[in-house]
Amino acid sequence: MSCNLAFALRQGTQHAHALAENTTLMKVWIKGIVVLEVFRELLVNLYFVYDRLEQQLYSHQTHPVVSQIYWPSLNRLDNLRQDLAYFYGQDWQQHIRPQTAGLQYAARIGVVGLTAPELLVAHAYVRYMGDLSGGQQLQRIARTTLSLPLNQGTRLYDFEDLPTVEAKKRFKERYRSILNNLPINQETAQQIVQEANLAFRLNYDLMQALEANLKAALGEATVQSIIQGNRPPLHSARPSVA
Repeated sequence: MSCNLAFALRQGTQHAHALAENTTLMKVWIKGIVVLEVFRELLVNLYFVYDRLEQQLYSHQTHPVVSQIYWPSLNRLDNLRQDLAYFYGQDWQQHIRPQTAGLQYAARIGVVGLTAPELLVAHAYVRYMGDLSGGQQLQRIARTTLSLPLNQGTRLYDFEDLPTVEAKKRFKERYRSILNNLPINQETAQQIVQEANLAFRLNYDLMQALEANLKAALGEATVQSIIQGNRPPLHSARPSVA
């Protein structure tokens, strides 16, 4: 049956979405301040999240619901590997340690895959639509602030099959249309909305976990000053990598 899931997701996750967007880390990032150590640590944690998500999507690609939103071209894992190799070196796997919050986020996706695969729709929606939307602005800020070479360090946000703003817009419209026509009933639609709210909460928890490192790098007073609109010198946002 047809259901207006795209609208339900947008409306039903407004509060959780706003909460995730208004963490201290995001507020500072949007102000144009990106701490290198914190940024690469975020990528580490997202690597574990996307690893679990894309494993589950692949495993359930013939599922009557999951198959409708399974787009291998959206996969972020290979791009994240390139980012981590850039920041940590070719032996990056020996140097990365995720936060507990990152592992909990990944674990929840694993539980969903085992118990209710249709709810993977929520996690795919939150992550990929976020990367295609606000993630594009975050990429521009990070690339500029950290003076990153072209195609290095922010590959997470590069969608090779969707190279232009218009291509991304068309794809998102198509994605929403697919969501609205998934073979689910209203009860399942509501469960997907609830799971999307949880996904935003898990993302919030991850951002909160990184906040201590942000404040340690910049100083709490500096962080508060940035949030209030006073931007420090650019070098203050870029402590050297040990």
